[in-house]
Amino acid sequence: MTKFSKILLICFCLLLGSAALLLVYGEWAVSESRHYTYDDVDKVPYNKVALVLGTSKYLVGGGTNQYFQTRIKAASTLYNSGKVDYILVSGDNATLQYNEPRQMRRALIKAGIPANAIYSDYAGFRTLDSMVRAKEVFGQERFTVVSQAFHNERAIFIARHFGIEAVGFNAADPSAYQGIRTRVREVFARLMGLLDLYILDKGPKFLGQPVNIGEPIPCRPLSTLGLSQPCLPLPTEPLASGEQVLLPPSAASATLAD
Repeated sequence: MTKFSKILLICFCLLLGSAALLLVYGEWAVSESRHYTYDDVDKVPYNKVALVLGTSKYLVGGGTNQYFQTRIKAASTLYNSGKVDYILVSGDNATLQYNEPRQMRRALIKAGIPANAIYSDYAGFRTLDSMVRAKEVFGQERFTVVSQAFHNERAIFIARHFGIEAVGFNAADPSAYQGIRTRVREVFARLMGLLDLYILDKGPKFLGQPVNIGEPIPCRPLSTLGLSQPCLPLPTEPLASGEQVLLPPSAASATLAD
């Protein structure tokens, strides 16, 4: 082995070791947030709002996403137990065909939650976006996060960094097959979370006009993203207070150009 090859090998080992240390630290730092999460609904402290973090209703290969189902069940349990008065569903709204908040809202209504108790955040592209927008757009400085335990830990870690007094209600974990793949992704998501907060200093992609949860808001041509666009009813049901449908990115760009 040449001298240059040895130097390359040493550099590679140092990089690999540093990456491993960062992964371990990220796992430890974020998992400390578990002290703010609950499995028993009776022990969850009251908060005005529950924030349900988005995921697709269906799996890529077909079939129902159990993460989605258990989050809906957990949010319904919180509401029916009197632990929250309102539910804010936050997720990706990338296209008219893929709309996590709309899927969650419809599932909650089907589960018996009143439509006027559900608010939608269509710009929850990442967990960081959902947490910060809940405070900056929807005016909530303390709330209950609803997701699986490992996701709640990361969400609360982010929330506390931004001065949000969040707690988490843990939805049931899905099957082992779905769970293993997601847990592997979560390890790297925690590392990226540390980089976003302490190195890249990232914030949400969009903020926008404030929405006061609990106060009826008439349909108006201004979404929570701050884009000038029409407020349209859902195809099969009326909009609840505070809910507005976003235009697809192409239409939004055209609106801004005007």
